[in-house]
Amino acid sequence: MSEAPSPAARDDGAREHATTSSRNTRTSPPIPPLPKARLVFLLLAGVALLSGLDASLVRLGALAPVASTSLGTVHGLLMIYGFLGTAICLERAVALQSDGRRPWAYAAPLLTGAGGISAVVISLNEAARTTLSNLPIPRYLAAHLSGFAPERMMPGFLITLGMALLTAIYCYVWARRQATHAVLIQLMGALIGLGGILLWWRGLETPRAVPWWLAFLIVTIIGERVELARLAFASGSTERRITAESAALMVGLTVALYSPTIGYPLIGLSLGVLMADTAWHDVARGTVRMKGLPRLAAVCMLSGYAWALVPALMWVIAPPAFDGYGYDAGVHAITIGFVVSMLLAHAPVIIPAVARREVPYHVAMWVPFAFLQLSLLVRLLAGAREAAYPWRLGGTLGVVGMLLFVGTTLTVTIRRARAASREIGPGDEAGARPAAPASSGGREVR
Repeated sequence: MSEAPSPAARDDGAREHATTSSRNTRTSPPIPPLPKARLVFLLLAGVALLSGLDASLVRLGALAPVASTSLGTVHGLLMIYGFLGTAICLERAVALQSDGRRPWAYAAPLLTGAGGISAVVISLNEAARTTLSNLPIPRYLAAHLSGFAPERMMPGFLITLGMALLTAIYCYVWARRQATHAVLIQLMGALIGLGGILLWWRGLETPRAVPWWLAFLIVTIIGERVELARLAFASGSTERRITAESAALMVGLTVALYSPTIGYPLIGLSLGVLMADTAWHDVARGTVRMKGLPRLAAVCMLSGYAWALVPALMWVIAPPAFDGYGYDAGVHAITIGFVVSMLLAHAPVIIPAVARREVPYHVAMWVPFAFLQLSLLVRLLAGAREAAYPWRLGGTLGVVGMLLFVGTTLTVTIRRARAASREIGPGDEAGARPAAPASSGGREVR
């Protein structure tokens, strides 16, 4: 049996432990408190995401938790505006806080997220649709609102206000902080998003408005890449060229409203040139040789650029498709192949700025990426062969991949936060001050 330590030895050990704990406390960074108000906006985006994934299963004809055909009709609106639009508005509002309080900016994610939630409620509630249809409208407004579908009134109104405020945010940044090409590109993206929701609100068929919705995400993400990887796009001529290519995409969208046979080849050509030019100058071509998170982010981005070339080629060589497998392939090559791949790449940069929690690298992050790539490949190949069951399988795997992405990101983030809280004393955690939000021009280059 070992001998019990003497009181003096215990005192020495206690002093050594206290000294070590004090040293660790001094060197460990404090954990900032969760921004609870921002979590409300994330909750709105999360509800829109889950509802949109359910609507996706309905449209696929697969087993869905809520088997509502009316919910399936707003699948695109929920995913693009309710989920991604709210996230974009929130990230921009947070970035605007770096030079002082701008509370009005948070109305953008609130309105956009509320618009997505209202679309869910109206699609699932027959009484809500009936009430909207029977609302008394003043005579002087009746003529102007005659073309607006009643079930689109509330979501369209709220999301339009949200997109208008997002446009105002970019205008403020351009006028007061950064008159750069990156901000100008993102401003064009916001204007496209505003135009897209106005077209849908006015009653345009969803397939005709979807190119505007897709371009809203494309141009916004390209602007983010120019901003985040600003060292790689240091050449002024490169930034001007990418800005001009984004403007050409806007021109193609406008022409397509009047002449799809002319407009869609213009959209496809400008999209292809924009993707190729941005990918060639993106820092991801160099970071793909690194290990860990830089490689994962680079692989996600480069695969996203590659997937975006699929609809670009389709819209150049084939007539525009507004339904069927051709339409499905073009839409999801952009949304899953390009947008979600970019979302996987940028999540470790955006989430810490918004939620003040680090997203550490874990090898499990490759699983949702591989799942989403495989699901999209199966979906597009099955659609090309008009094979319904493999096509449905590919779409269902895509839903699983999105859930895996959310689950993996939440798991590694929560585990890292708990590990950090164990490394510091409770006094430090209680007295931690909020970390300064990332500025729009000072985020880490990836």
